[in-house]
Formats: sequence, structure tokens, C-alpha cells
Amino acid sequence: MPIIYLINLDKCTERLEQSASRLAQQNIDFERLPATLGSALSDEEKFAHYSKGANQKQYYYELSAAQIGCYLSHRKAWQRIATGSEPFGIVLEDDFILNHDLNSAIKAIESTTIPWDIIKLSAYANRSRPIAYSHALDDKFEIVIHKKPMSGGAATAITKEAAQRMLDTTQRFGRPCDTDIQYFWERGVEVMSLMPFPVAQDLRYESTINSSEGKKNRRPIRRVWLQIKQHIKNVYYVKQQVAKFKRNINKTYKK
Repeated sequence: MPIIYLINLDKCTERLEQSASRLAQQNIDFERLPATLGSALSDEEKFAHYSKGANQKQYYYELSAAQIGCYLSHRKAWQRIATGSEPFGIVLEDDFILNHDLNSAIKAIESTTIPWDIIKLSAYANRSRPIAYSHALDDKFEIVIHKKPMSGGAATAITKEAAQRMLDTTQRFGRPCDTDIQYFWERGVEVMSLMPFPVAQDLRYESTINSSEGKKNRRPIRRVWLQIKQHIKNVYYVKQQVAKFKRNINKTYKK
């Protein structure tokens, strides 16, 4: 059983209790991972990995302290997974709801012999997105490659190798964490989803990530240009990913 890491701010005790209760209902153990409080970071800590130079090139507004803290929290989880003994781990943020049996979802992932790096187990604000390709894992779940990887970080499965690649390629970051994962070709990983999503985002909770601070300094022309570039590259690399995935499926069935 992979370790489930729950990212939770020390001050968010109600969220911790709710998360623990929801996981206990399915007899699921977890390890709490204290989240990084962005507003409490010193300048040295804040800019240890966040780069204003990278931000200017990669994104259309400066990240808020909370967004930087969120990114550092996920890097902390990747570090645990990369150095752990399990082949993959699961990262949960503390504003989730369990839509389906998470144990069954984990077993479906464990049973596949098809190589994978990152599997999204939820979508930001429970949104949907067009699908480029899908493959049934069992009678409950299928692996899906979306035409653009889902955003959001409420629930994600990530292998040891992918966690290490994420750490290596985000030593200096300039985008929000979930956005950076969408640029999967820069990270050397492939992003898929498990559907139906076993986890949803609990929209009753107010986000602890206040990005309004950075959004005051929006760069609208930069945003349009970045969106065009991302779309072109995303179309190309998703096609490459689908072709590779189909080859891996064929190899699996031939064995």
C-alpha cells in the first residue's frame, strides 16, 4: 500500500479532523505532512526555490506567498516519495472529498503493468476537460489522457522516479505548482488521470492560497503569448504521449 501524504497547515485543525474522518471511513491510514505557511517564510526561504527571473519568463503574474508555500509543500511530499521504499505515493490536500472507494482506485493503479509517472485522482474545482485517449484498467476505472493535463493538486499519485524528476526540474520555479505539472514536457514526466475521479475538491472550503497579491501585477499580453505557446506545445506532446501509451499497451498484451 503506498503511503498517503496529507498536506495540512498547522492552523487548519478542522480540515485535519475532517480529512482524517473521511479517510477513516474507508480504513485508510495517512501521514500528515505539515504544509509550508508562505507568509511565515523568510526571504531566504522564499527564494530558495522560487525565482523571480523564472516567473518573469514563465508566468503572467508574481506568485503570492501562499502559492510559494503550496509549491514548497508539494516539493516536500515529492521528497518523501522519492526517498521512500514504495514504488509510488499519493499526495492529498486537505480540502478533498472521497467520491469513490479510494482503496479500489489504488488497487487499480497497482495492478497495471503499463508504465506511468503522474496520475491525477481529482480535478481543480471538479471541472471536466476533453479526453484524447482512454484505456480501461478494470470494471471500475480507466486511465485517461486529457487533451490538456488537469490542473489542481487535491489528489495525485506519483511514482518514485517521477517525484525525483519533479524535484530535479523544479529547483527554480516560477509558476504555481499545478500549472508547472501541466508543462509536463519540461519536467520529463507524463500526466494522466484515473476516472471516474475517486477524489473531488470540497468546494465548501475557502482556499488557503490567496493569489490576489500577485495578480495585482498581471502581465496580460504576456499571458496571451504564453497561452499560445503552451497550446502549441501541449497539442504536440499530448499526441506523442498517446502514441507512446498505445505502444505500451500493445507490449503489455503481447506478453
